[in-house]
Amino acid sequence: MSRTFMFVVAHPDDDAYGAAGSVALHADEPGFRFVLVHATVGELGDIRPGFPATRETLGAVRRAECEAAWRAVGREPDRHEWLGFPDGGVADVPLEELVAAIARIMDEERPDVVGTFGPDGIFGHPDHIAVGAATDAAFERLRDGRRPGLRRLLHGAVPQSVFDRWNAQRGELGLFVFQPTETYHMRGVPDEAIGITVDCRSVADKIVAGLREHRSQLHVMSDDPDDVERWGRRVSREWHVIAYPPGDGPMLTDIFDGLA
Repeated sequence: MSRTFMFVVAHPDDDAYGAAGSVALHADEPGFRFVLVHATVGELGDIRPGFPATRETLGAVRRAECEAAWRAVGREPDRHEWLGFPDGGVADVPLEELVAAIARIMDEERPDVVGTFGPDGIFGHPDHIAVGAATDAAFERLRDGRRPGLRRLLHGAVPQSVFDRWNAQRGELGLFVFQPTETYHMRGVPDEAIGITVDCRSVADKIVAGLREHRSQLHVMSDDPDDVERWGRRVSREWHVIAYPPGDGPMLTDIFDGLA
């Protein structure tokens, strides 16, 4: 059986959390195809003191880190597109231009499942929100029951109960606590909105190996990037809201569940 998953994100490392588990779980299936799309190369990311990158080189560094991360996961994308939009400025790109760039790839690939950000962008990041909205629009524009593919649209998310537990633990440890009404702060979605919960425990070591390849951003991605065990627990589940098709079905356990 041939099954294609297309994941559309804003920056290198957005994909390291949102889909690495699902990709690793399907990595060895002969019919599995993985298409990854990045809107930017993340050139405006934070550069920690002493890290060997400059504002001019960070984009290339992060692109290479992303490619190394998927090698560490053990399943490189079959197709990896870098759209070249400005980091921190995706929301300022005309929506039609962004939709057209994503739709071109989506129409060429006709993936069975498309994943992206929901309206919350998980962190309220304007780039995330813009990419998610454009991906949704491209999906809706191209969806046609007479043609193959585009059977499911997913929004990566964190259940509210999980977010609340994580945030409480952060407070107990004296760590930075997220304020979900503020931009660039994590936020959750209602638990009942989650339609797919993927158990990633069997591949958590691969997900963490990929995360650790994003060396330029480790200080942003984790409070303690050397605590591999803690990272492994954090990535033991992936959650998705099913944006299409509509309806209240049973909780699924895989991005391809129920697709013949």
